[in-house]
Amino acid sequence: MTDSSIRSFRELGERVIDIETAAVSGLKRFLDNNFEHACELLLNCRGRVIVIGMGKSGHIGGKIAATLASTGTPAFFVHPGEASHGDLGMITEHDVVLGISNSGETGELLAIAPLIKRRGVKLVSMTGNPKSTLAELADVHVCIAVEQEACPLGLAPTSSTTATLVMGDALAVALLNARGFTADDFAMSHPGGSLGRRLLLHIHDVMHSGERMPMVAEQATISEALLEMSRKGLGMTGIANTEGKLAGIFTDGDLRRILDQRIDLHSTPIAQVMTRNPVTIQPDVLAAQGLKLMEDRKINGLFVVDDQGIPQGALNMHDLLKAGVM
Repeated sequence: MTDSSIRSFRELGERVIDIETAAVSGLKRFLDNNFEHACELLLNCRGRVIVIGMGKSGHIGGKIAATLASTGTPAFFVHPGEASHGDLGMITEHDVVLGISNSGETGELLAIAPLIKRRGVKLVSMTGNPKSTLAELADVHVCIAVEQEACPLGLAPTSSTTATLVMGDALAVALLNARGFTADDFAMSHPGGSLGRRLLLHIHDVMHSGERMPMVAEQATISEALLEMSRKGLGMTGIANTEGKLAGIFTDGDLRRILDQRIDLHSTPIAQVMTRNPVTIQPDVLAAQGLKLMEDRKINGLFVVDDQGIPQGALNMHDLLKAGVM
């Protein structure tokens, strides 16, 4: 492969990105009254949003339906060909249909659009031609017109599908905001995978508590604290005062720092060398926030305390890694 061929690949790649970037930026002019009306119809839908599209528009429609569903707007995708052979029965009078076609003349959509209208179902169209048949049939039309496709032949859907996807995201995010959709709501739709773990796991889900929590009294010696650290395996131990509150913490790092001081490990109280007022966290905080706290403070472990400062548990970076939060 010659250097000129590589340059040609890069130039074509840059051209595609430039064209599609311009297509996306151009969508701003279509965020008009029609866009607001479409948002209102979808927001007030008492059923589900049924997304319909054919070919590449169908693939994009499936993603838009998934995004809507995961951000608080019940939605699913129906293939227009299958709709003509029975799946139209999935659509009820309480639903809103979002029909996607760049040309607005896709036969499979036009075949079922009159039936959708006859049932009294609201139809939102998303096309690149506001004068197309589908646009005229719809209750509201959202324009997704682009100046040109990134395909040098002007045939393969490229800029147009990108624009459709972005406009779908604009609808979904506008609805998310209007519904007051929160991170907790989002987590309930994403219980699986690392995203779900980051949003659903709390500190109390991953901390070591009870007998598994490393803890000694202020009167304990350094050697006794070291034995507790070895038994519990977290690389640290907490130190409790006479009221049962967390008075301090002693870590592997603290041990390394005192070794040069020729301290008698068997007679020196741990309270003499512990770190007072350590960074702590409460049990109902998200585990992901605990991770950020440790990263920001450059520490490897945390003790978990309640409102009165009573130790409830402990955790370290390995616990968060094992839980899939990192």
